[in-house]
Amino acid sequence: MIKAIEKVIDLGDGRTITIETGKLAKQADGSVVVKMGNTYLLATVVSAKEAKEDVDFMPLSVEYKEKFAAAGRFPGGFLKREARPSDNEILVSRLVDRALRPLFPDDYHAETFVTINLVSADTEVMPDALAGLAASAALAVSDVPFHGPISEVRVGRVNGEYKVNPTVTEMENADLDIIVGATYDNILMVEGEMDEVSETELLEAMKIAHEAIKVQCKAQMELAEMVGSTEKREYSHEENDEGLRKKIWDATYDKVYEVAKAGNPDKHARKEAFDAIRDEFIETNYTEEDEIPTSLIHKYYHDVEKEAVRRVILDEAIRLDGRKTTEIRPIWCEVGYLPGPHGSSVFTRGETQSLTTVTLGTKLDEKIVDEVMLQGSDRFLLHYNFPPFSTGDARPVRGLSRREIGHGNLAHRALKGMIPEEFPYVVRVVSDILESNGSSSMATVCAGTLALMDAGVQIKKPVSGIAMGLITDTKTGQFAVLSDILGDEDHLGDMDFKVTGTKDGITATQMDIKVDGLSYEILEKALNQAKEGRMHILGKMLETISEPREDYKAHAPRIISMKIPKDMIGSVIGPGGKIIQEIQATTDTTITIEEEGNFGKVSISASNLDAITAAENKVKAIVAVPEVGEIYKGKVKSIVPFGAFIEILPGKDGLLHISEIEWRRLDKVEDVLKEGEEVEVKLIDVDQRSGKLKLSRKVLLPRPERKR
Repeated sequence: MIKAIEKVIDLGDGRTITIETGKLAKQADGSVVVKMGNTYLLATVVSAKEAKEDVDFMPLSVEYKEKFAAAGRFPGGFLKREARPSDNEILVSRLVDRALRPLFPDDYHAETFVTINLVSADTEVMPDALAGLAASAALAVSDVPFHGPISEVRVGRVNGEYKVNPTVTEMENADLDIIVGATYDNILMVEGEMDEVSETELLEAMKIAHEAIKVQCKAQMELAEMVGSTEKREYSHEENDEGLRKKIWDATYDKVYEVAKAGNPDKHARKEAFDAIRDEFIETNYTEEDEIPTSLIHKYYHDVEKEAVRRVILDEAIRLDGRKTTEIRPIWCEVGYLPGPHGSSVFTRGETQSLTTVTLGTKLDEKIVDEVMLQGSDRFLLHYNFPPFSTGDARPVRGLSRREIGHGNLAHRALKGMIPEEFPYVVRVVSDILESNGSSSMATVCAGTLALMDAGVQIKKPVSGIAMGLITDTKTGQFAVLSDILGDEDHLGDMDFKVTGTKDGITATQMDIKVDGLSYEILEKALNQAKEGRMHILGKMLETISEPREDYKAHAPRIISMKIPKDMIGSVIGPGGKIIQEIQATTDTTITIEEEGNFGKVSISASNLDAITAAENKVKAIVAVPEVGEIYKGKVKSIVPFGAFIEILPGKDGLLHISEIEWRRLDKVEDVLKEGEEVEVKLIDVDQRSGKLKLSRKVLLPRPERKR
């Protein structure tokens, strides 16, 4: 048997993480198995030996896949095999991708595939927090050029105590849940949700995560030395022309600087002005007969743009659209714009606009979750759509993108904690981005809040969101934190830091850092500046609608919930669902029942309250417990020689003995009663052993006077 090379990481609380290499998938450029408890992740990396022509970016593909066999389960569906990736798999893939991508050399352009498979699952160990470590370790033992290693850890705050990579059970009581990605020296990525925590508390969690990551990075360095993979492959993926680079710089830098300094809020006009400078350079220096090095010109001119825009911000404190660093773009909002949905809003900030709708549904509309590590249902859904026309692009829509899933998940995390715990509806929020120039996910959070309030959802508190940026100069120590960044500022800047929250604290965050050596002091300034921006945006939102509407829209479904004894669920459903189907048919309602502890939760929905009331009364009648002494209006179900059986409540019959029908002596029951007839009776006794009900009609009739 092949002996693997192993490195063990001690988490300091009796738990360990083991990195194993040299045993599985040895034809890949690098492969490892990361083990924690019974959770095993197999990570591989394969990178092409040569780059494709005309590729000037890093073609990295990260795929995270959970195998159902890892948990001893069959996949659902007809095929019974893993198919398209789930949202969770896509989100984990993005978490790893965002941490790895900045650390490949700028001039490395070979197609590179990182694959992480969950091959064994432990119900208490969450694999997403180990995926970044596994991917980086596979790169560490390979010859693929990489400025790592990195690792990712989860930090949860459980009962006031921060814990690294807590168990699934512990996270059930957590009020903070973040995953942090970092190298030994610098934080690269943060994503998570929290229960209205302060900026200081979030920063503390990030510091704790980074200390744990340093240990894991050191372990990977030592593993690479053990394997002998510290030497990386040689490559040559770029051909540069330094003379052309200088020529472009000298001819265009001052012009680009002036355009950036002018501060034009129109994104398309600004782009046209920048493009005109580049086109002028080409026209001045080349003829139609010349072979124009278009790709190099575009590349070097992009570098000029980036440097000029950054210098204007640092030296002049002027942004591309003319704003100050802390200034928020103009905001306008509207609610109830669409008459059809149950709630709607338009949120516009600068050139970014979201049209958001809210739909209220019943339990039948719940999203069924059937994944390897998670099964259940989701009652709050948020979907984000980013059509090409929102940026003026002429291209077709080719299905849902990973970016749309990621942005929707961030907004979902921001808002889900504000839905009341006992809210009876299933809620679907859909954000359609109609214009985009930066921070569309944060526009979704703001528009989502407005639409929920317009729908009459009694959210706990309104939530707003903002995207922060950063421009730094490591040589001079200068830096500028930018509030409410544009798309270009995200692209040309050093940080994209999204923060959402209420007036009382942060509910979700997502951060990507593209520069080394970012201090916690700068992060703290960014967080505090973000809070000021969030409060400003929240104020504008509350000017439009200050609190949720008192009632739902007239066309929204109505839902009530009631609890019944658990042992009565079968009585309400009836044999083969006969009774519940009859109630739904006769009242035009939809009824669902689910077990909750010792009770059954009955939810009744309909388009009007009268129908709900009728169905509610029928359910109450079924679950009602007959009480001795009570008078009931029942129906004669059957007649027998010794009396009649009367249904006093749905499914509950009692015997009206022939001697209890009238005061006089009867020869035949049919002399007084007929089947199907309604009659008032009194419950006079319940047999303690059999539960049989004894009824009387005569006690409700005047007693005849005795003959003298």
